[in-house]
Amino acid sequence: MSIVRVTKKFNFEMAHALACHDGKCRNIHGHSYVLYVCIQGQPIENEGDPKNGMVIDFTDLKTIVNREIITPIDHSLMLYEKSEFLSSAKSLHQLLVLKPYNPTCENMVIDFASIIMQNLPSGIKLHSLKLEETKTSYAEWFAKDNN
Repeated sequence: MSIVRVTKKFNFEMAHALACHDGKCRNIHGHSYVLYVCIQGQPIENEGDPKNGMVIDFTDLKTIVNREIITPIDHSLMLYEKSEFLSSAKSLHQLLVLKPYNPTCENMVIDFASIIMQNLPSGIKLHSLKLEETKTSYAEWFAKDNN
């Protein structure tokens, strides 16, 4: 049986600030993020199954990622839970997401990998994630590097 990789692309808008950063990113600013989710598994071989020939239905993957990642953070302000902006951000912002880590692209992709892995159906594995913060900058996570 062959293993196939399937990738779906997601877009979201989010603001963040990097605690203790020594440059402009210490200020609250936003990005148009692009998240690529690549899963792997064996295509279903059952002519009676409506998902025959698929590793996962793209709609099912979309449902998981939207529910667990995109919907909770889209158009939000993400901050480290010990951020210097916390008190003022609570009074100014409607959708505030606090994390136990500095919300760098690298830390976010690690967090997203953990969340997605916990929500995939059995027999399907997360292969990799790519999170583009800008058109020229991104972080990647690969399962093979994190076993």
